Amino acid sequence: MTHRELFFGFDSFFDAINNPQQQQSYPPYNVIKKDDNHYLIEIAVAGFKSKEIDMTLEKGTLTVSGKRKEYDNNKNDEYIHKGISARNFSHNFTLSETIKVVGADIVDGLLMIGLENEIPEVDKPRTINLGSLSTKAKELLMS
Repeated sequence: MTHRELFFGFDSFFDAINNPQQQQSYPPYNVIKKDDNHYLIEIAVAGFKSKEIDMTLEKGTLTVSGKRKEYDNNKNDEYIHKGISARNFSHNFTLSETIKVVGADIVDGLLMIGLENEIPEVDKPRTINLGSLSTKAKELLMS
């Protein structure tokens, strides 16, 4: 079973996806940044049925694994070339506290996993206008 871990919402996430030595080749996947708050993970799962794919989120780690069930092939079939892989896989994605999984589905042989960065209002940047001190703040600054 192949294993891969990525970090979402952490600086090391971008280092990890840009380091080809750490990347696993099966199954191939893409990580797409749609905008500052939305990401999409695409994993090539052609040949896998939805019931053969498990996704769990536990303590900030999203684990995506696939386990193909053995199908009864006609015993008389002789493969000239068998290039469609049926290997099991597992990928781990470490999510920061603000990254939420918003949904997943298989579309055209790709497992699509939507992620959203939900930054609390209190943590969002805000503009502070000069000259807008309250009376109480002026008292504190001037004493």
